[in-house]
Amino acid sequence: QVQLVESGGGLVQPGGSLRLSCAASGSTFSFWRMGWYRQTPGKQRVMVAIITRDGKTNYEDSVKGRFTISRDSDKNTVYLQMNSLKHEDTAVYYCNRFPPPSDYWGQGTQVTVSS
Repeated sequence: QVQLVESGGGLVQPGGSLRLSCAASGSTFSFWRMGWYRQTPGKQRVMVAIITRDGKTNYEDSVKGRFTISRDSDKNTVYLQMNSLKHEDTAVYYCNRFPPPSDYWGQGTQVTVSS
């Protein structure tokens, strides 16, 4: 069973930055497309950014130019660098395969953007 552990969230002021990390277990990590997702209370979880195994990326429109997804396959880790954070980026952030499986999500990491 693959396990995903997200970290790096916290409280940040508008305009600030955070770097999220996602450590994945499993020897096949390097073959997966990976994604970062976020969820706010009462809303569905949505995709924020994805990265293919060869490093191609795609972003949800609202984060383009502000967020950068990257991966280190040697460390089985995916990152999300978040700059110029806005109030509306406040959410619980999750990583998972893309497309995500129906039966597993990690615990997520809370990002709160507030002055």
